[in-house]
Formats: sequence, structure tokens, C-alpha cells
Amino acid sequence: MDIKQDILDKVNIWLTPAFDTATQDAVKEIMTSSPKELEECFYKNLEFGTGGMRGIMGPGTNRINKYTLGKATQGLSDYLKTSFPGEELKVAIAYDCRHNSDTLAKVVADVFSANGIKVYLFSELRPTPELSFAVRHLNCHAGIVLTASHNPPEYNGYKVYWQDGGQLVPPQDKELIDVIEAIDYNQINFQPNENLIEYISNDIDTAFIRSSLQAATFNTAQEAKDELKVVFTPLHGTSVTLIPDLLEDAGYSNIHIVSDQAKPDGNFPTVKSPNPEEPEALAMAIALADEIGADIVVGTDPDSDRLGVAVRNGNGIMTLLNGNQTMVLMTHFLLEQWKQKGLFKGNEFIASTIVSTPMIMELASAYNVGFKVGLTGFKWIAKMIKDFPNEKFIGGGEESFGYMVGDEVRDKDAVTSTLLLCEMAAQAKAKGSSLYQEILKLYEQYGFYKEYLISLTKKGIDGAAEIQQMMLDLRNNPLKEINGESVVMVEDYKASTALNMFTNEVEELTLPKSDVLIYYLADGTKICARPSGTEPKIKFYFSVNEPLDSINNFKEVEASLDAKIKNIIEEMNLI
Repeated sequence: MDIKQDILDKVNIWLTPAFDTATQDAVKEIMTSSPKELEECFYKNLEFGTGGMRGIMGPGTNRINKYTLGKATQGLSDYLKTSFPGEELKVAIAYDCRHNSDTLAKVVADVFSANGIKVYLFSELRPTPELSFAVRHLNCHAGIVLTASHNPPEYNGYKVYWQDGGQLVPPQDKELIDVIEAIDYNQINFQPNENLIEYISNDIDTAFIRSSLQAATFNTAQEAKDELKVVFTPLHGTSVTLIPDLLEDAGYSNIHIVSDQAKPDGNFPTVKSPNPEEPEALAMAIALADEIGADIVVGTDPDSDRLGVAVRNGNGIMTLLNGNQTMVLMTHFLLEQWKQKGLFKGNEFIASTIVSTPMIMELASAYNVGFKVGLTGFKWIAKMIKDFPNEKFIGGGEESFGYMVGDEVRDKDAVTSTLLLCEMAAQAKAKGSSLYQEILKLYEQYGFYKEYLISLTKKGIDGAAEIQQMMLDLRNNPLKEINGESVVMVEDYKASTALNMFTNEVEELTLPKSDVLIYYLADGTKICARPSGTEPKIKFYFSVNEPLDSINNFKEVEASLDAKIKNIIEEMNLI
């Protein structure tokens, strides 16, 4: 195939002395062996999405490597100096178990220090939520974590945190991108000032564990803790550095770690994907739970911000909870604990995202606390805490298996959430119940909300175009009826409009612009379409609901809801 001139122009830059010999040789090899791959490596620059900058490792502007990260870090260094003139700048850096994460973290530290910025670099891999905590604990201006979350082994990434411990949000992200784009690769200062790089480890661990204990322990009797049998798997990731110690400090001794998945390993050898959202990822943990008769299974993704949970159903069979269910359970537990302790002052709030279950709003109403909703990604929940300093954040989450307990960590936090789940499960078991029974009780009280997610992978240039066309069709030719139910409202977050399909009246949406469409049907069904900000995927979120008059009718109502979701998916040609 012919290589486009704009691609060749970028390639030729990467063959200049500004790039080391190994990089130049790698580019030449791809030019010879795979022009198509060369195009994939250079056809665009890596972008900041909902979870930062993430991509396949290798040479090129559309790949994660020392130069793309060096350029981002040089830009961030310049941006920090502009944002905090005259201040002694400090940043914290953490990294996960992925290939090259440690060496790339050192590259990032080198560039910061070369620009006169003090660096606190974790000496070994650590969970992402600990980085968020460390930024505030060490009074840093920014933080970086090298991670690609649960992406395949060939990926890595670069997440930027601001001084509040939350990820960058508009307009800062756009401002930073503009600064980065204006930098030439030969302007990156890779020469470190080792005197400005300080390695951190145990002191921050101790402080973080203390913070988690304070946020997620609720007077659970020691006998109840002893009776709870837990299977835990870090899925070859970073949580093994903290969660076992945290649970031990909290008084949980009956913890069984999946030994074959306990060692950090960027190849993730025992799973197809280290994503606790996918049932296969927890298969080994569930097998161990069945072998030893455990009550609950918890698995965390490689950087330990997401967690998957399995509990025993009414027949004693291990059943996976989805992210919406764990979010509802944890939020209800926190609200009930605050109520029992008389902690409500009238300024509390919980939070979630536009693609998550509407059931969370029912909880807010029942407990008379505020409810805030944001775009996908915990950076928006962190922004709520920052924007409303006179209000108290209790907890919040999103459907993609993330939860945040309190405001000491400003990102989804599987470390503290794992402890919270153990507290919930222990207390439920002590009163003859279980987390499975508790979610059924909530369905009976607030309505049975059933959610489902379809994630379609569309790789490369062609895939990106296909995703764009799917969104264009749904946006420009909105469906008027789905599964026999009228579409009553279409929210377009890219256009900031909410269209009433009956009256054609248009209202303005106040949330920031984002490529998300939400269809609301007459029966309360909610359907969201959204391209992923960090992966080559388009995601469709479905939420349906019906009243549940009795737990005895759970299976019947669930079958009805499942059938409704299946019909919608078929009618939208998503299978």
C-alpha cells in the first residue's frame, strides 16, 4: 500500500537524531514489514479521553513510548509553571504492573525533575487510588500514574491528576493538550536532576490504609468478621500490595488469595482480560470460593480502581453482581450507617453518572440527601467535591465497577471499597442475611432496576469511522419507537440538547459536551450510546425497571426484564 504523505512527514521526524537509535530502527522495521501498521502508529496523536491517555506501546505518535509520554510531561511541566507561578512545584508518580510501567515512570520523573519540579516517585508498583491520595497527602500540584487499567497486555497509559487529587477536567485538559501539541520532540528535556527525585513507599501506604480504615469501617463485631470467609484476587495487579494488609488491620483474618493470580504480571497469564467486569476474570476465584465454601469473592483490576464481586444467591450458588448492583448496595449501606449515627446535617450528597442506574436517585430521595450526576468517569465526581466545598460527599459510583467512599481519594477506589464490602457482607451474615438477599430487599423497596451493557470493539482507522457513523445515525435519525414503546426524550450531550419527541421542544443540557446519546422510553427504559474515551469501542447501556411486589416473584420479574432487554437489542440490530 502507498503511505500517505502526512504519515511520511511524521515518520521522517521520528528518523531524526531527536530520537534514539533503537526508536529509529523500530520505525524503519515497521516501514519495511507493515505499512498498514505504520499508518496505525502515526495517523494521529494519542488523545486524552475519560481516563487520560492510553494506547498500545510502540514507536509513533499514536503509541505509548518515552517520547509521547516525554512530550506530555514536558507540556505538563510548562503548564504547571504557568498555573502556579513562583511556587515550588511538586508532583507524585505511581505505576502499575504493566510492561515498561516502571521504566516509563522513571522517564516521566526525569522530565519533571529536568524542569526543576520536585518528584515523589513510588519505589514499587502501587494502586491508582493511592496515587490520588498521595497527591493531596503530600500537597502536590499534580500527579501521574502509568497504567492502562484493564486493557490488554500491549497497552499502557498516562493519567494526570490535579492538586485536588482528581483527574483533569475541562477546561484544563484542553489547555494542557494545546500546550503539549505546541511542543516539538527536540524540546523535551530528558536529563534528570536526581536530587529532585524522592522515592516513597511505606509511609504513604500507612497513611492510606489509615484513611481507608476511617472511611470504611462501621463497628462490625469481631465475631462477624471472623465468620466471614472471603476469596480475593488481584488479577496479577497492584492491589496485592495493599488490600491484604488493609483487611488484616481491619480485623479480617479469613481471607483466601487466589495464589495463581497473586503475583503482579503484565502478561495477565491466567485470564483473557484482567477486567473484573467480565465473568471469566473471576472464574478462578469463584472456583476457589466453591472449594472452601467462601461467602464472597472480590477481584480487582490491574491498577486497583475497579472491583468485581460475587456472592451466593438463594440457592448457594456464586453469582456475579454488576457494577450498578454493587454501587446501589454500597450507597444504601453508607446512607443507612450515616442515618443510624445521626450524621446527617442537611448538606450531604451522593453521586453517579448519566449511564448508571436511575435506582441511585431513588436512594437519594428516600434518605433526603442531595444527588449529583455527571458524565462518565470519576473525574466528574471528583469535580463535584471540589465545586461544592460546603457539601459533604458520602459516596458514589458508576456502572463500570467503580466506587468512591468519602472524599480522601478523588477517584474510584477498589482498595477502600473492598473493605466496605467486607463490612457489609459480615454484618449481613451476622443477621442471617447476605448481600444477595440485601439487593433483593432493595428491589422490593425501590423497584427492580435491571441494567445491561453491550460493548462493541471496532479497532483502527476503519473501526473509528464505523463508530462515528453509528453515532451519526442515532443522532440525525433518532428512533421514534423501540420495542413497542414510544421514545419520549432524546438527550444529545454533544449538542447539549434534550429533545421532547412529542412536542419537538428542545431544552439545553447543562453538563459539559460529550459524545453521548440517551433515549428515554415511555415505560421508563433508558438506552445510552457512547464511544469509549480510552478504548476502540462503542458502548450501549440499557436500563429497564418494573415494580417487585414480593421477593418471591423475583425470578418472574427478572425474566420479564431480561426479555425486554433482549428485544431492544435485537430491534436495534446490536447482535
